[in-house]
Parts: sequence; structure tokens; C-alpha cells
Amino acid sequence: MNTPHPAARSAAIAGARRRAETRARLAEAAFDLLVVGGGILGTSVAWHAAQSGLRVAMVDAGDFAGATSSASSKLVHGGLRYLQTGAVRLVAENHHERQVLARDVAPHLVNPLTFHLPVYRGGPHGAAKLGAGVFAYSALSAFRDGVGRVISPARAAAVNPALRTEGLRAVAVYQDHQMNDARVAVMTVRAAVQSGATVLNHAEVVGLRHTGGRVTGAEVRDRLGGAEFGIEARLVLNATGPWVDHLRRLEDPGAAPSIRLSKGAHLVLRTRAPWGAAMATPVDKYRITFALPWEDRLLLGTTDQEYEGDPADVRATEADIAQILDEAAISVRPEHLDRSLVGYAFAGLRVLPGGPGGVESARRETVVTEGRGGMLSVAGGKWTTYRHIGRTVLDRVAKLPGGPLAAEMEPVSDLVRRVPLPGVANPNAVAHRLLTDHGRDGAPALAPETARHLATHYGSLAFEIARLVREDPALGERVHPEGPDIWAQVVYARDHEWAETVEDVLRRRTTLTVRGLDTEEVRARVAGTLGGENG
Repeated sequence: MNTPHPAARSAAIAGARRRAETRARLAEAAFDLLVVGGGILGTSVAWHAAQSGLRVAMVDAGDFAGATSSASSKLVHGGLRYLQTGAVRLVAENHHERQVLARDVAPHLVNPLTFHLPVYRGGPHGAAKLGAGVFAYSALSAFRDGVGRVISPARAAAVNPALRTEGLRAVAVYQDHQMNDARVAVMTVRAAVQSGATVLNHAEVVGLRHTGGRVTGAEVRDRLGGAEFGIEARLVLNATGPWVDHLRRLEDPGAAPSIRLSKGAHLVLRTRAPWGAAMATPVDKYRITFALPWEDRLLLGTTDQEYEGDPADVRATEADIAQILDEAAISVRPEHLDRSLVGYAFAGLRVLPGGPGGVESARRETVVTEGRGGMLSVAGGKWTTYRHIGRTVLDRVAKLPGGPLAAEMEPVSDLVRRVPLPGVANPNAVAHRLLTDHGRDGAPALAPETARHLATHYGSLAFEIARLVREDPALGERVHPEGPDIWAQVVYARDHEWAETVEDVLRRRTTLTVRGLDTEEVRARVAGTLGGENG
């Protein structure tokens, strides 16, 4: 048993009161739009719809970004492999969104990353072809990140000592970005709430409300306390990802399947050498495997296999782990892939349009459909273009027959296209100020790695976490001695970021789980901080 501190009990009571107040608002208000699902698509639509003046509610059966949306490859990228299929316009659009995110919307959360694409003797592609490909790729980004080029094996090995050089002929170089997907999701939820949305996680839709044959809301059960309530809305948007057909069948029991699922698994390893660049290694003519420096670890993946089971049961299997390590061994030296270095494995489900052929060749596109009761269902999407998808769905809402919401909406085209996420700031400046402000005038000092960590996960909101440390220096202690996360983040997640469970905190509000640092002791102490009785 982990008996919570009295202060934690008080915070838990306050948190329960906040949930009850949110449930009351959801049950008593009349909403224009109810978004079901708080992942990539749901959070974007809720944010943009609230910006456009609609009264928005959003619920998720689990945590925000609790499934597929926090199980990505953590990339914000143009999609180099799409050039092989001739999708030039798609790559250009992806580059535009990537650059807007990195420059204007989330420079505190989206970080530049150099990629090396190794060319091995007997591999699926030649150096000339890949050199031309990365040049074209950078041209489609208007060379804003430099010019794609080819470098020698020796130069590449100097940047990445873990690179396998046997049979290596050349290395193509290009630029993209990466981010922490769970943190971007939380910041997007926060942006939606600041724009007027009402949100609740761990709230499952168990039925739909109908009026005159139209879907006009939902019946919801709070999965944490069991309370049941209803939400009235003029339009319901089904953005439940892998569960999209489940909700469609609540509207129409005879609804035919609209999607298929592909499982993508990843591994997180401790590192034995510095990684100066990410590696994107061709496995065959169509697939690439990534080795990405991320959160002071090495992120490997991904797989692409059809999945037909329960979405709630998806996980990385031993077969997935073996496949990822085998594919990484094409370009990574074996001592850096030892099974003992694997600290965490995770898997998510890509939502793909139904159709013939294998999932590896299926279209990666967003599909919006309208059910017979008027519920809109949206499936697909990726983090790079998630803002664009939100605008696209709102365009569809404005053009619905009868225009039930169009009169209340500001035109989507008139929305500010570069509205930043909360905390927008230069992370280098934030980290510098955290270091200079702390350690003087009696304020407890922050370690450089913690200051950098806070700056790149919260932006200017890091100062709110630093304030907690000033008020209670014990909150400046690390949750685990091997990671940069501190106890003030746990308190902040509980009080300001809708973290309700240990998993919410460790997996999505901090980086402890992905670093393999969520020990039983850590889990028990976090449970105590949340006010729970056990871990």
C-alpha cells in the first residue's frame, strides 16, 4: 500500500471536484459540436472549432493521445518515401506544415533533426538515385533546411560512431523534424480549452442520442468513478481512431467496415554512443526503418503489419522486437542493439482506408464519412498535417446539407493559420533563464539537463513548473535519478494537464516510461502524489 500524503489527498479531492464540475458543464450545456476521441484528429478539430466560435465538447474513453496518437515515430516530416510514388504535391504540403509547426506554432516542441540514409552494396537503392531523391526532397521544402546531398562513409561514421560501415558505399543527408507526440497532444488540448472547449478524458461514449432520426448527442460514462451523464450536441464527430467503426455501429448497427488497421511497433534503447544524426535505412524497395536519437535514448522502428484484433490489446510482441532489431542491424553496429539495452517497447495502430492489397501499400490519407444519423466519422491522419486536417474537417462541417453549424462559424479560411500552441518560446532562451534564475536568491538550482528538458517540453510554461520548485524545493528532486523529470512535473500534470492515472503521468506527461524508468517505487510514489491508494 502507498498511503498518500495529506496534501495529495487534498489535491485528489480537488481533482474529483473539478471532474464533477466538468461533468456538470457537459451535461447541462448545449454544444454545437461533440468530438469523441482526443487523439491527433480530435484534438485538432476541437482546437480549430473552438477558435471558429463553436461551443465544443471533447471526450475520450482513455487519456488524451492515449492510444495510437502517442505511439508514433515522433516525426514531423515531409515523407521522403512518398516521392517514390510520385506524390510530389503531398510532400510539398507536408513540408509546408512541418515548417509552420517548427517556426511559428510549436518551436518549443518541434526540433530539427538531420537524417542519414545509408547506401549499402547490394541494397535496394543506389547512391545516385538516393542523392537525387534527397535533393528533390529539399527542393520541395524550398531549401529552407539546406540542400540534400551525399557524403562519404567516413564522414557519416564520424557523426554516428554506431553506423555499420561494412559494405557502405555512401550516405545521403537530408533534414526533417521530430517531437514528443504526447506533449504536443496535451498542449493542443490546452489550446482548445483556452479557446473555450470543455474536455474530459477517461469518459467513454456508451450510446448515442437521437432526435428525429438524427444523432444529437451521446450517453457517457466516467470510467474513473462510474458516473453516467448525457451530452447534447447539434453535431457529433467520431474521431476515435481504431474504434471508429465501433462508434459507427452505435449509430447504425448495419454499418459496413470502413477502415483496416496496421500495427506499427517501436523499441526504445539505452545508448552506448552519441548519435549526431538519425538514420533512415531502406529495408526493401518500399520500406524504411528508423534509428532516431530521442529523449536521450535510441528509438527504433517501425513495423507495418495488418492487425485484426481488439485495438485495446495491441502491443509489441517478441516477434516485433526481433524484427525491429534485425532490420536495425542493416545499418547499426551489433553492440548497440543488444537485447539488454531495450528499455521499452510500444505499438500503435495506423487507421487506413479499406481496400485491396497489403497495408504497406495502402493510402495514408484522411477519410471523412457521414452516417445515416448525421454523425461525421473521420479516420486516418498524421501529426505533421494535423492542423491542416482540423481545418479540412471544419470545411466539411460548414458544407453539410442544411448547414446546421455554418451560421455560427467564422469562415475557416479566415482563421489565423499560425496560432501558436501554449508556451510558445525559444527553448534555448527558456533553458538559459531557468538556469540563471535558479541557484541564486535562495532558489534551488536546476540541473542543466532538467532545465533543457523543461524548456523543450513546456516552453515558457516551464516557468510555472519552476515556480512550484521555488515554493517547495522538494519538488525539484528527480523522479528517477537517471532521468531529467522532476516531481514538480507530476504535480503540474495532476493540477493543470488532466493527468488522472499513474499511466497518464509516466507515459504521456513525463518521459519516465519511455526511458524505462517507471519502477515499482516510482509508480507507487506517483500514485501517492495523485492521491491514490496504490500504484
